[in-house]
Amino acid sequence: MSITNTPTSNDACLSIVHSLMCHRQGGESETFAKRAIESLVKKLKEKKDELDSLITAITTNGAHPSKCVTIQRTLDGRLQVAGRKGFPHVIYARLWRWPDLHKNELKHVKYCQFAFDLKCDSVCVNPYHYERVVSPGIDLSGLTLTGSGPSSSLIVKDEYDFDGPPNLPTVDGGHSLQTIQHPPSSSRPPQTESYPTPSLLPPAEASTSASTQSFPAIPAGSGSISSSWPRNSGFPPSIPHHTNGHLQHHPPMPHPTHYWPVHNELAFQPPISNHPAPDYWCSIAYFEMDVQVGETFKVPSSCPIVTVDGYVDPSGGDRFCLGQLSNVHRTEAIERARLHIGKGVQLECKGEGDVWVRCLSDHAVFVQSYYLDREAGRAPGDAVHKIYPSAYIKVFDLRQCHRQMQQQAATAQAAAAAQAAAVAGNIPGPGSVGGIAPAISLSAAAGIGVDDLRRLCILRMSFVKGWGPDYPRQSIKETPCWIEIHLHRALQLLDEVLHTMPIADPQPLD
Repeated sequence: MSITNTPTSNDACLSIVHSLMCHRQGGESETFAKRAIESLVKKLKEKKDELDSLITAITTNGAHPSKCVTIQRTLDGRLQVAGRKGFPHVIYARLWRWPDLHKNELKHVKYCQFAFDLKCDSVCVNPYHYERVVSPGIDLSGLTLTGSGPSSSLIVKDEYDFDGPPNLPTVDGGHSLQTIQHPPSSSRPPQTESYPTPSLLPPAEASTSASTQSFPAIPAGSGSISSSWPRNSGFPPSIPHHTNGHLQHHPPMPHPTHYWPVHNELAFQPPISNHPAPDYWCSIAYFEMDVQVGETFKVPSSCPIVTVDGYVDPSGGDRFCLGQLSNVHRTEAIERARLHIGKGVQLECKGEGDVWVRCLSDHAVFVQSYYLDREAGRAPGDAVHKIYPSAYIKVFDLRQCHRQMQQQAATAQAAAAAQAAAVAGNIPGPGSVGGIAPAISLSAAAGIGVDDLRRLCILRMSFVKGWGPDYPRQSIKETPCWIEIHLHRALQLLDEVLHTMPIADPQPLD
């Protein structure tokens, strides 16, 4: 529609909606977009100057200055449209400017008087009163990129709620369980470059002058890796390019071996242990809610790639078909979810025991991975990672796991010894009151047990449905279909670590 035919606030709502629909960016369905625009126009019908400002801003693509366009702020800050909730300024910015926008990328312009972040009773939803930016020096996952660029791990929420509750921390400032998404990209990685220690996928374009310097070692106890990147690199060699404002994980190539050339540095790393490799590199248990269904599936070390799918082939080997498994207690909801597993996921064991996941399904999978938690600057168990269809991503690093289990085992032993000495009153110091205060402060560390260390060697993955505070399901055991993967080489190493730790004789209980 040309500018000359642009409606005004005096026109009928239908005419205004039709005009504004012509300028949408196409990220949402037509039905959703129409409902969202109709809702906004009706709210503004009594505020003609603001409605005119909206019409001017949208029909001129922000070419002319416009006033704030406000609606009443709700109790939780979110707006419900067509059964979906989201932050209002994000909804309309997606409709008319950036269809792939994430809430964390918006910053209001200086002259906006009712911006969402100002927490006024009214919220400005004028898309041209916001800019798409990333916080200086810090991306959304807690990583510092010395060049500019958004996060490779973006916070997302429920399947039906695209923004989630407000005020959740997005950097290291909090410990709320969050869902971090790992979307694919349309770009294809190069076939010739080698990347010494990739944590995600190689960059998408061979012409990139990214440094091939190795990823720096991360201290086992660090909570953030923001200071670890080489300063002379535009971005870390293991982080893929950003497309449309997001750093993304790339889809798989037809020949996965191109990711790992023979001359890769990993090929020259000595094994962590001289203990012979296990006969089976992993075992996979399938669950529906909190009940294991079927026998545990063991994957031979001769099959470094195994597929877990929703089909029915019972022959085993390098395929674990969940469709063949029966459960007399299966509910209709579980049955519906199982129908969407489809091609499922591919698990790949690389080197001595690193694990990569390729999502072959048409639906995302949700992963609990301490490795990805660490890469995102989160505490272990602090996030759920949403792996999108076609994404190919590393989810387990054996060397990092080994460092963690060594450190935690040593910390637990030292804490237990210190706690015993403190109880006996043998630790002097200003914080010591008969040894009681130090004992209390050390109790958590001393309480680390074998089960805590075993969790370092386990991956959990839910098909189709996620979990956490942003979802109706608070635990993976509430999801309809999920798998637990025990990594045998890591468990071998843990056994060695436990055997090398001198264990004091247990004291009799009172």
